[in-house]
Amino acid sequence: MTTTLALFGGAPVRTRPFPTWPILDEADEARVLGALRSGKWGRLAGEQVAEFERRFAAMHGCRHGIAVVNGTVSLRIALMAAGLQAEDEVIVPAYTFLSTATAVVEANCVPVFVDIDLATFNMDPHAVEAAITPRTRAIIPVHFAGQPADMDALLAIAKRHGLFVLEDAAHAHGASWRDQPAGSIGACGSFSFQSSKNLTAGEGGIIVTSDDALAAACRSIHNCGRVPGGIWYEHHVISGNYRLSELQGALLNSQLDRLEDQTARRGENGVYLAVRLAAIPGLFPQARPEWCTRHSQHLFMLRIDAAAFGASREAVLAALHAEGIPCAGGYGYPLPDQPLFRNKAFGPYLAHVRDRLDYSRVSCPNSQRICREQGLWLDQSMMLGTRDDMDDIVAAFQKVHAGRDALAGHQAQAR
Repeated sequence: MTTTLALFGGAPVRTRPFPTWPILDEADEARVLGALRSGKWGRLAGEQVAEFERRFAAMHGCRHGIAVVNGTVSLRIALMAAGLQAEDEVIVPAYTFLSTATAVVEANCVPVFVDIDLATFNMDPHAVEAAITPRTRAIIPVHFAGQPADMDALLAIAKRHGLFVLEDAAHAHGASWRDQPAGSIGACGSFSFQSSKNLTAGEGGIIVTSDDALAAACRSIHNCGRVPGGIWYEHHVISGNYRLSELQGALLNSQLDRLEDQTARRGENGVYLAVRLAAIPGLFPQARPEWCTRHSQHLFMLRIDAAAFGASREAVLAALHAEGIPCAGGYGYPLPDQPLFRNKAFGPYLAHVRDRLDYSRVSCPNSQRICREQGLWLDQSMMLGTRDDMDDIVAAFQKVHAGRDALAGHQAQAR
């Protein structure tokens, strides 16, 4: 293999593509076609969504599953069902997709941002403890990249302070914490089935719980405020129609059939990559604590010390792309730095407390470091590849590291 970086005209490590996503086969077509031909396309008339709810809940050891239109709505419904009141505070990590926090705002509650642990990319329990005030009512741990958060510490904090724990498991399909499925650990769990997720129907979400009263409230809110035994046009709480369609339910049922095998493949590749990449100076794969008994590898996450590569993260990303390795730096901002929160662009929400909120004063240095300098993502579909595919990833990182002097020189000339 040539040592000249592909970025500078050398032969790339690979030219063939990694596995594509989503994966579609005849079983998916048969399920969706069956639902289509049934003429029962809406959740209330059909059987596909109900079947998926039962299967997904059982997979998590939960009594209830409430499927909804997306994983943002599922978070908001869960907060509403838990009885949070206007302007209650909810602790969320600064390093996550915005929906974790905007769902809080849309429940008319105040997101309180805390920093992450630099090694695991998950919320730091010490930061959570420090953020609690008399107004705090809930914590939303995000199992980032598919690795469960430190639920031992977070559950202990929640118990001491009487807080509701809502797991954001949008990345964690098939993951487990101490052999307990992610999403079943707190009061309830929220999952997403958006296009990039490890289990997908293009869009969708679900809430899982074993709390009967919480499940009943979630089910009512997702169905226009209706209650069992009530008449059709009788609505008990502010809500809407957040039901999943039967076509999506059918697709999720067939996709669920292969989730276990896919999760096992991703997990094996994740362990292999972590060991190999950790041997390269300047690379720090996501640390895996002992409580993570299964990682779903929605992302393969690592930190990069750009100084060890002689150039900025962006230059390293460009070099890896040229070698045939698709990768990204991830989020550009921690959430409190997003214009949405800096400008308090909350629409009609939080009107009575907006003046006292100042997210420019929130300091989350680890999240800033990951966003701006060190974070590097490999997508879950890549983790479905072969061992040869993983070796190509390693070879590309090794090659870019070996070519660090050329990369540094190129970056210096560009300035």
